[in-house]
Amino acid sequence: MNSESDKCRSLREIELEVLEEGREWTRQRLEQRLQQEADRQGGVFPPQRKKGPSSAKATDGAAKRRGASKAQRLARPGPGG
Repeated sequence: MNSESDKCRSLREIELEVLEEGREWTRQRLEQRLQQEADRQGGVFPPQRKKGPSSAKATDGAAKRRGASKAQRLARPGPGG
């Protein structure tokens, strides 16, 4: 044994070390299981988008439509209306 392992470690330090090892084991196991399922289904996740019109342009148009209708709903009638 070396001098570092001979040092008295607190129970908290040991607990944190073991918890980190457990998280890493769980992460690796999850990665394996997800890869197995992806291989079984034969697909790639997330699905790749099809080439088409720029999504920024489509989003801008939708946002403008939503903005206009929202503004209309929030508009208050004037003092005479």
